Amino acid sequence: MLGGLLASPATASHQGSLISAGSDVVRLLADPLRAQLVEILAGGPACTAYLVAETGAKQPNVSGHLKQLREAGVVGAEPRGRYTFYRLVPEMLQGAAAHLGDLAEQARANADNFRS
Repeated sequence: MLGGLLASPATASHQGSLISAGSDVVRLLADPLRAQLVEILAGGPACTAYLVAETGAKQPNVSGHLKQLREAGVVGAEPRGRYTFYRLVPEMLQGAAAHLGDLAEQARANADNFRS
């Protein structure tokens, strides 16, 4: 999942505001169920019932993870009739990808700087 984040760099207009949030998004995606929810939502908006069926997780657990993703701005909610559909906010994933890209560049630049 995280490897796929590096495929799309953040746009210049969003990059400055999202870089600081990038590490928070990466931390959120460290949870296997949240990462799975994000992967499923990459295929398009889905309701909680669909996400429960796809993951096999309990509904309260899925809802709790969706709440954390919403609060972080990674997922948006859209009421439609009696369902609420959740969709990814691509710019937030791009901010996390930029953060990981920056870390990779820093690691390359400092590969020979042994510290003791």
